[in-house]
Amino acid sequence: MKRLYTTVVLTALTGCSLTTLAQTSGGKTPISQPLVSHIYTADPSAHVFNGKIYIYPSHDIDAKDVKEDDEGGHFAMRDYHVLSMDKIGGPVKDNGVALDLKDIPWAGRQLWAPDATVKNGIYYLYFPVKDKQDIFRIGVATSKSPTGPFKAEPEPIKGSYSIDPTVFQDTDGKAYLYFGGIWGGQLQRWSGNQYDPKGALKQKDEVAYLPRIARLSADMKSFDEPVREVQILDANGKPFLEKDNDKRFFEAAWLHKYNGKYYFSYSTGDTHNLCYAIGDNPYGPFTYKGVVLKPVLGWTNHHSIVQVGGKWYLFYHDVQLSGKTHLRNVKVTELTYNPDGTIKTIDAYK
Repeated sequence: MKRLYTTVVLTALTGCSLTTLAQTSGGKTPISQPLVSHIYTADPSAHVFNGKIYIYPSHDIDAKDVKEDDEGGHFAMRDYHVLSMDKIGGPVKDNGVALDLKDIPWAGRQLWAPDATVKNGIYYLYFPVKDKQDIFRIGVATSKSPTGPFKAEPEPIKGSYSIDPTVFQDTDGKAYLYFGGIWGGQLQRWSGNQYDPKGALKQKDEVAYLPRIARLSADMKSFDEPVREVQILDANGKPFLEKDNDKRFFEAAWLHKYNGKYYFSYSTGDTHNLCYAIGDNPYGPFTYKGVVLKPVLGWTNHHSIVQVGGKWYLFYHDVQLSGKTHLRNVKVTELTYNPDGTIKTIDAYK
């Protein structure tokens, strides 16, 4: 991965608490503050269960024994913590370790961005982790509590691959899993759902890689159909090329529904936008509409969009606490729509 981050943020480490000494460079001030500061968190998948907000983030660690590389090897997360809050702006509780790498029988390394849902009183945690052959797969773990602990299935979801799973349950009860991420996320190694260890990144004039979707079975632990691509098109109905990297998909899929329309949002990765596209059904195609969130401090961004009460919120991350690309902190800010259903672009700094 390219290292584009140049802003320095000073922090002091006192016991287990991180205290910010400076916010940003260039005189900019964040519009929101980290939800927690005793641990590093990223990739927040937020949901409202039984009237309470639960956030399922990655848990960043400073893995000093892991060399930084272009595949993101230093993003060496080993467990998940679930955060909860009664309301936006209220106290945030860290509910402790919900799932640990050592308790996943098939896992090798790198517990990256997860997501969760509930069905019939059972909570399902979907997570990507490299197997013992160092290939990213997607697993599922279950619990009777939204905060865990979660028990992982003995094998990954058959037919799953790459990273950044996000689950969407529609009003008709059907559930879908979206996933995929290029570069370190290995999506470029998959063609026709077959793995090629020599799979290369697209050239600039080739059609860009697309995210994946599969409907989940009733048990929420397996795919009910073959994995297929999710089409993201421009205003003229054309697919984006790799050179359209300010708009094309890179990673961090999320789906939400607003006024009967399906909003597919995602990160452009190396250009650091969070973008969105709108479609008429969960499979797409989705037509590109614009930017949800402008680039934040740090190399990555990964988000979720959720309705809480009568308002909508964007959960995201930056590196305000550490200034390091792999030590991030989750945040939240209000998201608003224009009368035509488009989303007002957010700038995380003022």
